[in-house]
Amino acid sequence: MLSILALAVIAWLVFGYFAYGRWVARQFKLDNTRETPANTVNDGEDFVPTQPFYLFGQHFSAIAAAGPIAGPIIACLAFGWLPCLLWIALGVVLIGAVHDFAALTSSVRHGAQSIAEITRDKLGGKAGRALMAFIWIALVYVAVAFTDITAGTFVAGDESLVGETTFNPGGAVAMASVLYLGLSIVLGLVERYLKPPLWLATMIFVPATFALSYVGTMMSHVLIFSHQTWAVLIILYCIVASLLPVWALLQPRGYLGGFVLYAAILVGVIGIFFGGYEIQQPAFKSFDIGGMTGMLFPFLFVTIACGACSGFHGLVCSGTTSKQIDKETHTHPIGYGAMLAEGFVAFIALVTVMIAFGDSLVGPDGKNLPAGKIYGNGIGNFLSLIIGKENLKFAITFGAMAFSTFVFDTLDVTMRLGRYLVQELIGIPGKLGAVIGTLVTVALPLALIFLAKPGSYVEFWTLFGASNQLLAALTLLSITVWLYKARKRIAFTLLPMLFVLAITLWALAMMVYGNLQATTGFDIKLINGVLSIVLIGLAIFLVITGLLKLRRDDDEVEGAQTAEVF
Repeated sequence: MLSILALAVIAWLVFGYFAYGRWVARQFKLDNTRETPANTVNDGEDFVPTQPFYLFGQHFSAIAAAGPIAGPIIACLAFGWLPCLLWIALGVVLIGAVHDFAALTSSVRHGAQSIAEITRDKLGGKAGRALMAFIWIALVYVAVAFTDITAGTFVAGDESLVGETTFNPGGAVAMASVLYLGLSIVLGLVERYLKPPLWLATMIFVPATFALSYVGTMMSHVLIFSHQTWAVLIILYCIVASLLPVWALLQPRGYLGGFVLYAAILVGVIGIFFGGYEIQQPAFKSFDIGGMTGMLFPFLFVTIACGACSGFHGLVCSGTTSKQIDKETHTHPIGYGAMLAEGFVAFIALVTVMIAFGDSLVGPDGKNLPAGKIYGNGIGNFLSLIIGKENLKFAITFGAMAFSTFVFDTLDVTMRLGRYLVQELIGIPGKLGAVIGTLVTVALPLALIFLAKPGSYVEFWTLFGASNQLLAALTLLSITVWLYKARKRIAFTLLPMLFVLAITLWALAMMVYGNLQATTGFDIKLINGVLSIVLIGLAIFLVITGLLKLRRDDDEVEGAQTAEVF
């Protein structure tokens, strides 16, 4: 049954790329004779024409972080695996990949501008600033959700290793993850000052990355801290990572993290097809399991988040990837194709919880294990098929370290983007602006972590998912306005935009009511409720601005419309 499901998912993703993806590509009329910003600017730093194979890897590792792993696991525990599978499969082909492809192509056609800049160009300065504020709030919740869930992974135990008095599973993951970050810094220094051939650095540092999982099992009692202590330490790491030059941490960590990602996918495929596992979780639980976010509609969609559609990807597409596109046709495999690959990452994550027995999902406190721990256990069991059950400790440590690796990918980019937005809004350039932007961006996540109980990531996650997918809807709104002004087909971006917009506004409205009703003062629920209202207000303002802009454009002369960039 599991293998048949996997084959069906793979076939659907391949069909999506070669059928629907090609149709979407034809709507943009991709033209390799038109120079891309990477070629017209080509400054050797940000704008660099890059071969699609290498750019795909860089882009994929940037977008395929913890979102498509944690989201499907949390949603499956709540609603069952079947609705999760259907939304991942349909959402990634018809909405998520279209969003990424359109955001990347739009940015390339507009001189590699960011989504916020394109919005400002199409809808005006106020709309551009409103979207920047929206993005900043969304980034704050990315940081909060991923920090809390990773802290839980660093302290959680594993029921399959009960009785191991000399081994602490959470401590092993924490040690391996910290050593991985240290190894990334060493690689950055080596690349910067020694400049070895890339193949030589790869041959040394990639095996060392995987070896750190073994080192973590040998030193599993060194880094034993509480959940909140780990959360604060991770936030402090975010501050440092945001201020360091990209060559010192972000680039080498992303390079090594890409190999961890590919290894996790390979191990997942082996486990699915050769592990002989049976599905243990129910296909469907209920349309309403109770609680503030217990309704399948709309919370299934915003809980799965990046596994089917992610506004965060639009920031990556228009922030870095668009500056490296060598030819316009490369936007299809990189923009559309990488998102389909992320959909498969989400499917593997879903499988790790589908095959888990009930007791193996519960920690010593009687609560569900963090999603990162569940994923780590699943990947670890898959890996043990290759290296033997006697190495289960190492295998599970590798699986959980892989998850934390993806988290640190996200946190690095999140804090840096948040800092950029604050700097642009306050207008203070240079190092002073960088420090202010970082401290402003990190202040709210730090406050939320102190106010919330350990393990509250599900509350954070739902709001993160809603804001993230609403950002995708607003990105599609800007792109739809662009296509409409150029007198091109808009249904393939308009319909996904309307669906995601309705679902996310519905979810946010319910969270406003639920959080404000449950608040007892200045607490996490009050903050979540207020920020949900702010997000709804910003979204409505952008939608109204877009509609008014389209109405005004209909009254303009034909010459003004044909001048639109396409």
